[in-house]
Amino acid sequence: MKILGIGNAIVDVICKVNDQYLMDNQLTKSTMKLVDEHEFKKLLSTLEIEETVSGGSVANSIVGLSQLGNEVGFIGKVNADNLGQKYEEGLTKEKVQYFYNKKKEVSSTGTCLVLITPDAERTMVVFLGIAGKISEKDIDEKAVKESEIIFLEGYLWDKGEPKSAFDKAMLLSNKKAMSLSDQFCVERHKDNFLDLVQNKLDIIFANEQEIKSLTDAKNFEEVVTFGRQLGKLLIITRGEKGSVAIKNNEVTECDSNSNLKIVDLTGAGDLFASGFLHGLINNFSIKKSLEKGTEMSSKIIQKVGARLN
Repeated sequence: MKILGIGNAIVDVICKVNDQYLMDNQLTKSTMKLVDEHEFKKLLSTLEIEETVSGGSVANSIVGLSQLGNEVGFIGKVNADNLGQKYEEGLTKEKVQYFYNKKKEVSSTGTCLVLITPDAERTMVVFLGIAGKISEKDIDEKAVKESEIIFLEGYLWDKGEPKSAFDKAMLLSNKKAMSLSDQFCVERHKDNFLDLVQNKLDIIFANEQEIKSLTDAKNFEEVVTFGRQLGKLLIITRGEKGSVAIKNNEVTECDSNSNLKIVDLTGAGDLFASGFLHGLINNFSIKKSLEKGTEMSSKIIQKVGARLN
């Protein structure tokens, strides 16, 4: 297997809202908020659902890789409930090997409300449910050892329990990639993330806000300096300013695509990672890998949701 993703198995519930809805519910646009089941159900009762998809950040990347013809798998914890069943079916349909055996759990399958405003920004409200309870027992050792790269998500650090799963997977793996996931996530776990980035990971994905937050950089030049000294492969997405890959003294830039009809930014970073990793495991140059990432993210932001087809 080329790449094994390990992340939060979350069913995305996609809804369209206006800015007033966000203000009325004390939600900050373009961020992710974790809520309990009660608050989640209260919000859900006020919304009209557009579609539901097997989501989670790394799961989205893994599906993208599968759609590009790569052999991939995913580990993520769900309950043996209706949503858990839908989740597994969604991945199987996309030809992703799912290395997890569902069973009855105290908590329900994780769910994410993806609230899309008219400006195409997405604001996420997440009830992690059982997804946030992944532990080392849930890590399929054989699957980890037999994959070329494991791809982890920073979101998994939001609860204490998954850290053991994270550590076990990293210990057994051949090569480790991770997405920093979210600026608030970085701020909550800054010391841990910095240790991971500097000492344990081989490939790091971040957007400009996340990497600036992690390194306390005042400007992008300081980020580049950090990247050069890191000695790892650091990939940074910068929205309209395109993307940059830094490895040692080699800094590779790629422009963003212009004249796009942006509908929904959900999955832009996830699908960028799909394209880049596809390039990497198929021996593309860094520049071509960035271009593939840009192509994938450009496609996904012109439709609703984080699935290309």
